[in-house]
Amino acid sequence: MPDLITQEGFPFAFRPSACHECGGRCCTGESGNIFVSRGEIEALAAFLDLEPELFASRYLEKRGYKYSLIEQRFGDSHDCIFFDRTFHGCSVYGARPLQCRSFPFWDYFKSHPEALRTECPGVVDV
Repeated sequence: MPDLITQEGFPFAFRPSACHECGGRCCTGESGNIFVSRGEIEALAAFLDLEPELFASRYLEKRGYKYSLIEQRFGDSHDCIFFDRTFHGCSVYGARPLQCRSFPFWDYFKSHPEALRTECPGVVDV
């Protein structure tokens, strides 16, 4: 695994080894959306050995014209349904959606890196 990951247009780099340090703050905290495409739904369903329709009924909610993974409450936190608090990681890591795989390189953080720095200890200045 590389020491630092950079992406053009972003004013920061990402240190993947920090994921083991933070306990999954990108998967918990404030309520939000984790949007999934049809292909991602099918991949997640296959990963869990479920039919896509059953997966959708258990793990998705419609948000406008899109589908988002549901959240589970844990105290004041809104956790992704697939966040495992036992090992502080993703229980579907091998099939996680693009939105999860692309974190922290989201367009919003190009102009708001300070918001990201408070959430992610892997973000470093370049």
